[in-house]
Amino acid sequence: MSPKSGKAETADAMDSNLRAPVVAFDIEVAGLEWEEVDEATRHYLMARKRGESTEDLQNRLAFVRGLGRVVSIAMWNMQKDQGAVLVHGSGCRWDDFPEVPGTRVFRGNEREILTEFWRLASDWGTVVTYNGRGYDGPVLMTRSAMLDVKPSRQLAGYRYSVREHCDLMEVLNFFGAARESYSLDYWCRRFGVESPKGKMDGSMVAQKARTGRYDEIAEYCLRDTRATADLFLRLRNTLIPLYK
Repeated sequence: MSPKSGKAETADAMDSNLRAPVVAFDIEVAGLEWEEVDEATRHYLMARKRGESTEDLQNRLAFVRGLGRVVSIAMWNMQKDQGAVLVHGSGCRWDDFPEVPGTRVFRGNEREILTEFWRLASDWGTVVTYNGRGYDGPVLMTRSAMLDVKPSRQLAGYRYSVREHCDLMEVLNFFGAARESYSLDYWCRRFGVESPKGKMDGSMVAQKARTGRYDEIAEYCLRDTRATADLFLRLRNTLIPLYK
């Protein structure tokens, strides 16, 4: 096989994968209260905090896998230019979501929204995230396993491929070759994409969840996901083709 024909086959394989739905997704996680964490785990985390203050550790439990609940998963289908969101609640059915016109919402407990996510994800082609290989994917797979929900796909597979999972943070960081990584908001502003940041940020999710303001979390999650989708479209014909 000549090098030229090999590249053509790789391109054909990527095009075939992109013919299936290309879907951006993002999650929101509410960390447990420090008092909800068992004493042995608290001591273990304290011993590992390496100069971090106790208060900072307690405030970032959403980033410690196994110590946070997945309260929302937003998705944006790029072929249809259509959004949907799974969020904590009850009913286990799809309804219109007036907070973001043209989108749909599914409300259920954590196990129910994870089950619905994996059902939908099994039919997708490429998934698009921002830091999804390092955070969203491992969190979803770990929490699903803890709740005896079987993931329908691998979200943290071969790192240097964008075919199954295109993590835009890694694309813009050139898979570790660049020294610095920046936030989604930063890159949205650089590429002229509407920033998702507004009245809420990720640090507010746990408090919103404790006060039952899940629709606000869902709206925030959807806006992050739409921004991720729009950033992907800006990079799709420029940086992304550089990677197999």
